[in-house]
Amino acid sequence: MTGDNRTLRAAVIGLGSMGLNHARVYGEIEGVELTAVADTSRDRLALTSKNGHPATYDDYRRMLAEERLDLVSVCVPTLLHREVALAAIQKSVALLVEKPIAATLDEGQAMAKTAEQAGVPLMVGHVERFNPAVLEVKRRLVAGELGRVYQVYARRTGPFPQRVRDVGVVHDLAPHDIDVMFFLLESQVERVYAETLSGVATEHEDMLWGVLRFRNGAVGVLDVNWLTPLKVRQLSILGEKGLLQADYLSQQVSLYPKGGDGQSRDAAPEAIRVESAEPLRLELEAFVDAVRRGVAPPVTAADGLAALETASLLVESAHNGRTIEVPQGGRGD
Repeated sequence: MTGDNRTLRAAVIGLGSMGLNHARVYGEIEGVELTAVADTSRDRLALTSKNGHPATYDDYRRMLAEERLDLVSVCVPTLLHREVALAAIQKSVALLVEKPIAATLDEGQAMAKTAEQAGVPLMVGHVERFNPAVLEVKRRLVAGELGRVYQVYARRTGPFPQRVRDVGVVHDLAPHDIDVMFFLLESQVERVYAETLSGVATEHEDMLWGVLRFRNGAVGVLDVNWLTPLKVRQLSILGEKGLLQADYLSQQVSLYPKGGDGQSRDAAPEAIRVESAEPLRLELEAFVDAVRRGVAPPVTAADGLAALETASLLVESAHNGRTIEVPQGGRGD
């Protein structure tokens, strides 16, 4: 796993909808060979035959023992993340763990500590960071085009995904937007407040309305549910110089600038050209590049832990009906 040009041998553990996509993309990346896949379902294993006929295993531990691998994607249900990740780390295989990093903060911290001690790269699959629309918004924020940011509003709604059963919407969907907020604002959370609705589609939270106060003064608003017939993935960033709106699905970005006098007025938005690309492809290419060059992955275990901790605090806030203050550095330190 150094900076040479050899073909890297990749594997995927867990072949649900996301795992199958990981397998497909690895099969498309130059300089990568999809060597093996593991899943308990032989039907799902058979679906990967079109990706170069990788070796198939119904036991991921046997796969890790028998195959010489450079990197692996862990796409199993969240409750199994710690178990599978630790097995990969023990074999010194660089790993990308789908978000959230783990089912609990303690499990995530154990994974991060073990990987660090073993010198094994661990990336967390916060794929929305690699959405071209988000990357364009980030570029413009860094360039100061909005000036001071007042608010980031994320709306992520849609019908219930049948693949989800082990966690609620707060841990399954909200971490996408929590991580994007951290990425865009480059600031820690100071306090959180949330309201949730449970018991509609699952025994977990099915709807979240959350507010995050960041230490730089910005406010993050999370409108997340899996009860809405219409699928929406939108982001709005309000700043002193205007409003940026991004659509994750269409990868379109629009800018609503304020007037030269700083006053808001109705005006046609400026459509910003964004070169479309598959976020998962960009994410896995970045992971492969980090492994090949022997550098830290672009989304670290610490990033994954920050998103997981914030999601857990939102659940706690909703359960207790109160605002939660977050000490400097987070409560998980």
